[in-house]
Amino acid sequence: MSKIEKENAPERDSMADSRGYEKILLVDDEVQITNMAKRLLERSGYCVEEETNSVNALEKFKSHPYQYDIVITDMKMPKMNGANLSKELLRIRPDIPIILCTGFSDEIDRKTAEDIGIRAFIMKPVSRQKLTETIRHILDCKSL
Repeated sequence: MSKIEKENAPERDSMADSRGYEKILLVDDEVQITNMAKRLLERSGYCVEEETNSVNALEKFKSHPYQYDIVITDMKMPKMNGANLSKELLRIRPDIPIILCTGFSDEIDRKTAEDIGIRAFIMKPVSRQKLTETIRHILDCKSL
């Protein structure tokens, strides 16, 4: 989608427009965040598999790379950060849509994330509406 198309894309009016059914791999080292995000996304219709260890998430993805429709990952995690996890996931499956969520991060910016192949870069804290609209937008654009 071109910059102009993005600027002229219609705004979604309701949370109902952001409902989904796809399978999400959710990766964040904070258990409270993964639990809360999983509940939020499941209430929006998504099937969510969460992982609090990025290395385990990579192994899980390697085992079944086509089982997931999209990956949502935190940036700052021990062992392997979200940018490196994203690079590995994209090496395995170049078409997997990835959303990178971060608070303040001096390790990565929007341009670097884009260069890696990450489809969306969201700053925390993120609202339910922003997250579900971003997921829906990425998945809908992927199928065009």
